[in-house]
Amino acid sequence: MGESRGVIVVTGASGFIGGAVARALAGRGEKVRALVRSTSDTRELSDAGIELARGDVVTPLGLEGAFAGAKLVVHAAGMLGRAGAQDPEYDLIHVRGTMNVLFAARAARVPRLIHVSSPGLLGPIPRLAPDADEGTPPNPTNAYERSKARAEAAIAEDAARNGPLAIVVRPEFVYGPTDHHVLRLVRTIKQRHFFYIGGGEALCHPTYIDDAVAGLIAAADRGVPGRIYHIAGPRPVSIRELARSFAQACGVSAPFVSLPEKPLRLAISLLEPIASRAHVTLPLGTSGIDFFTFDRHFSSVRARTELDFQPGVDILEGATRTVRWYESEGLL
Repeated sequence: MGESRGVIVVTGASGFIGGAVARALAGRGEKVRALVRSTSDTRELSDAGIELARGDVVTPLGLEGAFAGAKLVVHAAGMLGRAGAQDPEYDLIHVRGTMNVLFAARAARVPRLIHVSSPGLLGPIPRLAPDADEGTPPNPTNAYERSKARAEAAIAEDAARNGPLAIVVRPEFVYGPTDHHVLRLVRTIKQRHFFYIGGGEALCHPTYIDDAVAGLIAAADRGVPGRIYHIAGPRPVSIRELARSFAQACGVSAPFVSLPEKPLRLAISLLEPIASRAHVTLPLGTSGIDFFTFDRHFSSVRARTELDFQPGVDILEGATRTVRWYESEGLL
């Protein structure tokens, strides 16, 4: 990032990706300030010598002060898939929150901003099509993806009026130690309750946390404001290979049961409204079926070329490291 003076502010630093980025930046000698809510667990941040600033991206008041003296803001605050959450809840955090951060960064004269987005907003990618790159039109299929697409559109509109400030980085399906989002999947595999949907041949594109952090920091160092960069693992894999890799890491036999997609999707679509009214969370929802049946595979050529991004952790190695951490924490 050139200059040696100035602080780097990370929003969402109490979360999975934001926390990993904040700790990695601190580990290389950067002065890091974490924007955290009053309810956030900040012990790991404090242990890493990271300065804390209280605030919330959905509340503009105080953001400019938190960004004062910053040479970079990494905006990683967000909300992953939450059962029953609708567009307004995601928009509050991903659209309004992002614009609050962007406007406060401009007011504080921060020269660069990393916006953590998601290539999921491109929607399903046909299996035989080329890997989707940054020029692929958005085609979101759920509330989370729609909010991410709207946030990127709002950033683009601001750039057209005021000049580009944000570098948009889209890490895909990030997993690894300290992540609890994939934990339920791994538990299901270890307990031998996991089943494939439609044969498990759909493609996903897992990215180990160390590779995701390396890509985000590379974008901070060398990215061009106004550009979008995909950060993805070494290769797309089938859901079947994903499950087999985690099964091998857990020391259990690979899943083999497969259920047909259409009847299962119909049943879940009928049950979801009933479960919502009863305030019950189904073990598998429509978004889960989408994850296990939609093909998603992305090109990181731009990041590899412009940022020298080189993902190095393949799925079996990443699954093994992740499972070992879950076991060390007593989570499996």
